Amino acid sequence: MEFRRACLLLWVLCCAQVTYQQKKQRQTSKADVVTMKMYEELKKEIQNIVNEITHLKEQQSLQTICLKGTKALNKCFLSFSEPKNYHQASDVCIAQGGILSTADNGDENDLLYEYVRRSLGSGSEIWIGINDMANEGAWVDMTGSRISFKHWETEITTQPDGGKQENCASLSAVAIGKWFDKNCKDELPFVCQFAIV
Repeated sequence: MEFRRACLLLWVLCCAQVTYQQKKQRQTSKADVVTMKMYEELKKEIQNIVNEITHLKEQQSLQTICLKGTKALNKCFLSFSEPKNYHQASDVCIAQGGILSTADNGDENDLLYEYVRRSLGSGSEIWIGINDMANEGAWVDMTGSRISFKHWETEITTQPDGGKQENCASLSAVAIGKWFDKNCKDELPFVCQFAIV
């Protein structure tokens, strides 16, 4: 009888121990889940803060560019006087967060011409973000979209006239903002444009 009591007592203690361990494990699991959920929320909140800081830096950078350059409609233009070939100029603009300037209409072209004249001189010629490298005669902007506005010089030289040898476009301050096709390897100053957000 004593032996049975001892076994029963031992069994009750074992069950109590197992129940206690399971309860403790469940509490720990709940704590881990809460901790993991809190961690994920904190991680998400930190990412949101990083995104906001990045956006603020971009806006500050854009304001600095607009202060150094000029603002025209929904764009900022910034000139670079060091001559580069078309691809190098494009790379510089992309590294700055913009693209080679492209006038979408006559007003923009006039503003770009005036800015070039003021910032680089009345004898300047700059690269603009228009080319027909992919398909001869099909002039596209930096996004690859066909251009709808054109301002080629047509009175004296009937531009574009370079065929497959001249696939990149320039804007001439001498020709009062008219465009010319040029060899992409030529080196010219350039103007980058940045979209105002």
